[in-house]
Amino acid sequence: VQLQASGGGLVQAGGSLRLSCAASGSIFSINDMGWYRQAPGKQREWVAGTTRGGSTAYADLVKGRFAVSRDGAKNTMYLQMNSLKPEDTAVYYCHAVTIKGYQPYNYWGQGTQVTVSS
Repeated sequence: VQLQASGGGLVQAGGSLRLSCAASGSIFSINDMGWYRQAPGKQREWVAGTTRGGSTAYADLVKGRFAVSRDGAKNTMYLQMNSLKPEDTAVYYCHAVTIKGYQPYNYWGQGTQVTVSS
């Protein structure tokens, strides 16, 4: 599985961005997908996730502002980010999990920079 993240950029506080994560390779084996972020000097943190069945979950810090979705036909996951805050500034990574023989395997995209100015 290969993941390609895109859509990051510079935006003012209160603005919006939509990130995309295009999956290729053994996409039929992907179960859960999600977004993580890492700010300078901080550990990578989970932001949002979606299951193969379409369930979604969010970190408290982004709940009500971010929305994660998957388009099966395009093999792409999205993260719609609204009401952005300077503290949302980070490199955003997409993540996917496959299960083979009851063993989970983790895959990461290359990251896309999101910068929110005050």
